[in-house]
Amino acid sequence: MAELLAGLPPEPVEAELVDALQSAVARGARPLVAIDDDPTGVQTVHDVEVLLTWGEPELRAQLAQADDLFFVLTNSRSLPTPQAERINADLGQRLRQTATRPFVVASRSDSTLRGHFPAEPLALQRGLETAFDGILLVPAFFEGGRYTIDDTHWVATPVATSPAVIPASATSFARDAVFGYTSAYLPAWVEDKSGGRWRAADVRSVSLGTVRAGPEQVRRALEDVHGGVPVVVNVAGYADLTAFVLGLLEAEAHGKRFLYRTAASFVRVRAGQRPRPLLEAADVYAASGSAEATAAAGHGGLVVVGSYQPSSTQQLEALLTSPDVPTQAVEVPVADVLDGQWSPDRLAAALDEAIAHGTLGVLHSSRALVTGADNLAIGQAVTDALLAVLQRTQSRPRFVIAKGGITSHEVAQRGLGALRATVLGQLQAGVPVWRLESGPGLRYTGMPYVVFPGNVGGPTSLLDAARTLTSTSPRS
Repeated sequence: MAELLAGLPPEPVEAELVDALQSAVARGARPLVAIDDDPTGVQTVHDVEVLLTWGEPELRAQLAQADDLFFVLTNSRSLPTPQAERINADLGQRLRQTATRPFVVASRSDSTLRGHFPAEPLALQRGLETAFDGILLVPAFFEGGRYTIDDTHWVATPVATSPAVIPASATSFARDAVFGYTSAYLPAWVEDKSGGRWRAADVRSVSLGTVRAGPEQVRRALEDVHGGVPVVVNVAGYADLTAFVLGLLEAEAHGKRFLYRTAASFVRVRAGQRPRPLLEAADVYAASGSAEATAAAGHGGLVVVGSYQPSSTQQLEALLTSPDVPTQAVEVPVADVLDGQWSPDRLAAALDEAIAHGTLGVLHSSRALVTGADNLAIGQAVTDALLAVLQRTQSRPRFVIAKGGITSHEVAQRGLGALRATVLGQLQAGVPVWRLESGPGLRYTGMPYVVFPGNVGGPTSLLDAARTLTSTSPRS
């Protein structure tokens, strides 16, 4: 990446900007509502409430609190575009009707450019009945090795910490069966995804040079934005992002209005949160402590893998072949599911036996990717099958790790009955841990729940997470 940054001023120091950032956020006193198309947007924050339902009473109560940030999960990336639009328009309307003070909205989506764009932010805008000066595009996610430089989105390879980067369009993410794309040059990506609503030449940009010239230059650049156009935000690190947000807050203080379409790194900075060290297993168990959790101390954990990213399959294989974490694989045969030739009861019994005897149960879909005329429907059928097995299990696991954004939402809400959770922090970079807290059908109060994004981690990251939580007793 060094050649992309050659000739630019050095990145500022984040620690030198954080005090000013927190003061600016406090002066603005507008909570940030992150409307998330899957649960992985919480992968940079801590001590934040997550709503898996969005009734008006829940939204009204949350907006009335003094918190700087909360998340509303829609799982809309798993849905057809018209349904995702309806959800976002409805949410925008409910937020507008229930708010008792000003707020700002982030349409949080994927750092590898997959999702319903521009459908979701435009639907939110209709529901909010607000004319925005621009839609900020901030897909950078530093924990995952994703940067935006020269209006192009780059991905570190082969792992997030690698110095080598390639355009996002050259990765497996760009070949997504539903949300694929051909250009990582974001103005061209916008033109393609918007069906020509905006041409590449219409897209505005805040260059990395402008960001590194300081917040005042950012403010000036944003004050020239009008008409609701997309604005590419170039950042290569958290200090860049902090400098950008300081300029953004100044522009908003002078009357500019922006809707944010971002990945996870932006959310933490815009909320004014300081970074926090990664969680140790003892921290997770202490924060999730309950009588039920203590009673399950001798049980095995549970891993559910639904993501079909090649990296997810590689991580699953590393977990199942490791000699130091005893596992019991329970595979859901996708072809049989689609043919209606399977029964979840036998698989649930195998999973129950493993968990009850202290073995890590690993529930996963078969790995051969099945595609067809409606790939979203196929994906939903696979998810439903995983949940059918999970819902039939009886043994409480010590912890649950869900691999894949859509999978982790469905497992938490439909599989475990959670409607509200608190983000404790991160177990690994970009891998958040929740404490499941409430829901009329919540099966396991206080359950440590790891949301493991499909596009995060190296070959052994899933194994490392399971090893960490398996090797530490909940009572320690």
